[in-house]
Amino acid sequence: MEARMVVFYAAKLGNDEREWEDAAAGFLGDPHTGRNPRFAVADGATEGFGSARWAHQLAAGFVGLGRVDQPGNGAGPAGRADAPALRPEELRGWLAGAQARWHGDPRMAEAGDLARLKAARVGSFATVLGCELTGLAGPEPHWEAVALGDTVLFHVRGHQLLTWFPRIEAEDFGVNPEGVSTKPERLASAVSRLSTDRGSLEVGDRLYLASDALAQWMVRADRRDPGSLWDALAGQVHPAEFRMLAERRRTGEMTNDDVTLLRVELAAAAPSELVVCL
Repeated sequence: MEARMVVFYAAKLGNDEREWEDAAAGFLGDPHTGRNPRFAVADGATEGFGSARWAHQLAAGFVGLGRVDQPGNGAGPAGRADAPALRPEELRGWLAGAQARWHGDPRMAEAGDLARLKAARVGSFATVLGCELTGLAGPEPHWEAVALGDTVLFHVRGHQLLTWFPRIEAEDFGVNPEGVSTKPERLASAVSRLSTDRGSLEVGDRLYLASDALAQWMVRADRRDPGSLWDALAGQVHPAEFRMLAERRRTGEMTNDDVTLLRVELAAAAPSELVVCL
């Protein structure tokens, strides 16, 4: 069994694409080094300072694609930063390093004293969800995930939603969402609130990692018409299709926020064709 991944995203209505403050990252695994497939989505807070950079750092770091030439990074396989194990102490150490890199980013110094002051006083904040696939070559393949906030993983088999994690009901999105701050004094509290879950995998299963506005809509749509929802999401192959879905924000059916969807499909064999969307 192997994982295939695709990412779709759209900035808030009225914003330029460069103002997208979510982030998504994936690593499809490496049997030569024993690294498992990993995927992550993070959602930076609009009211924070440097939120896009913080979200991108969290997502990339979780899957092991962080830079090793920044403060606080440890060199991992193939010159990448080490991806954290899904245990509280390892996650705490990784997040502490991520905070140090965010504050020590050379671009912060170049931005001047005001930027450094805002970084210290305001800081940034992001919800985050990370998922690792293990045992894909064995008899008991499964996913393991860790989350803080209202970025959500959906596990779908055929036309049926098996579970979603964190288990947030549609009415509870946006109500004081938890997340990870760039302020070191808030780190211990964030780690104590991390939640974890896992589920068994089969060939043909799909995992969807979605930021909050889209995740809330998906929970509601699954209540109304699950077959149509999962057919539509499984069949998306071009960014233009996702932009059409994101237009639901214009009618109020979906909250006007950055929207991100990372789709993972579990297949029995490698694809025979590669499609590039321009």
